[in-house]
Amino acid sequence: NSSQTETHKPALHEPLFLVGACTVTCALLWLLYRLLSGFRIWVLGNGNLMTPQLGRWAVVTGATDGIGKSYAEELARRGFSLMLISRSQDKLDDVAKSLEEQFNVETRTIAADFGKSDIYPKIEAGLSGLEIGVLVNNVGVSYPYPEYYLHIPDLDNFITNMINVNITSVCQMTRLVLPRMVDRSKGVILNISSASGMYPLPLLTVYSSSKAFVDFFSRGLQEEYRRQGIIIQSVLPFFVVTKMTRIRTPTLDKPTPDRYVQAELKTVGLQSQTNGYFPHAVMGWLTTKLVPINLVIFFGARMNRLQRTGYLQRRRLREQKQNGNDLKTD
Repeated sequence: NSSQTETHKPALHEPLFLVGACTVTCALLWLLYRLLSGFRIWVLGNGNLMTPQLGRWAVVTGATDGIGKSYAEELARRGFSLMLISRSQDKLDDVAKSLEEQFNVETRTIAADFGKSDIYPKIEAGLSGLEIGVLVNNVGVSYPYPEYYLHIPDLDNFITNMINVNITSVCQMTRLVLPRMVDRSKGVILNISSASGMYPLPLLTVYSSSKAFVDFFSRGLQEEYRRQGIIIQSVLPFFVVTKMTRIRTPTLDKPTPDRYVQAELKTVGLQSQTNGYFPHAVMGWLTTKLVPINLVIFFGARMNRLQRTGYLQRRRLREQKQNGNDLKTD
C-alpha cells in the first residue's frame, strides 16, 4: 500500500505544478510586455508621426504661456504653420513674431476670450480653408487658490467661466476642426486634461471635475474616430513649471513646459491616455493602481487645505501691511 501511495504522489502534484508554472509564465510574459511597451513609448517614441504630413497647420489654444506656448514652439520646429488662439492680441503678436523668426514658419492669430460662449463664429471664420493636421486644446483656467465650494468668490461667474474655458472650448474647437480631419482620414487632437482629473481633488473640485470631463470626452471620441485615421489623445500632466501652478524651479518630477512637451509628443499614437512624461507616468500608476483611491482623495484634500491656509495667511498679512501704509499716508 505504501508503495502505491508513493507512486500516486507525483500524479497529485502535477496539476498544482502546471497551474503554478502557467501563472509564473503568464506573469513573466505580462512583465516583458509592459517593459517592451514602456521602452517603445518612453525611449523609441512614435518616430516621424508628428510632421506636417498630417496637415500643414497646427492650431493651439492658450498659446501664449506655459504648456501651450511650448506646444506652439515644438510644432513650429517640426515645420507646422501655426494658428495661435488666446485672449491677448499683444501676447499673440509677440509669440507669432518669435515663431516666425526662430523657425521660419507662417503664423496667424485669433484673439478670443474662451470665457465667453459667442466667440466660435469668429474662430470658425479664421480657420476657414486651412488644412489642419494638429489641434491642441490647451486653454484652461484653475482656482486662484484651493477653496471650499461655497466659499469660492463670485461663485456663479466662477462656474460659468470654468465650464466655458475648460469644457466648452474643447467641445467647440473639436467640432470646428474634426470634420475636415475625417474628410482627409488623418489628424491629431491633443486635449490637455490634468492629473487632477484622474480622481476627485477636494478644494479644487470644479477644476478637477472639468478635467475629468476632458479625459472622458477624449477617450470616448478616440474610440469613435480611430478607425477613420484620427488620433485623439487625453493628456494628463502632473505639476509643470507654469504660471498656473506657480512653480518656478524645475525638478525631475516638475519639468519645464518645453521638456514636458518634447516627451509628450513622443507618446502620440502610442497611448490614447497619457501622463506625457515618464516620472509623471510613474506617479500616475502609483496614485491610480497602487494607492487606494480614498487615501489619494484624503491626502489631496490635506495638501490643498494646507495651501489654502498658507494663501489666506499671506493675503491677510498683505492687507494688514497695506492698511498700515494707508494710515501712515493719512
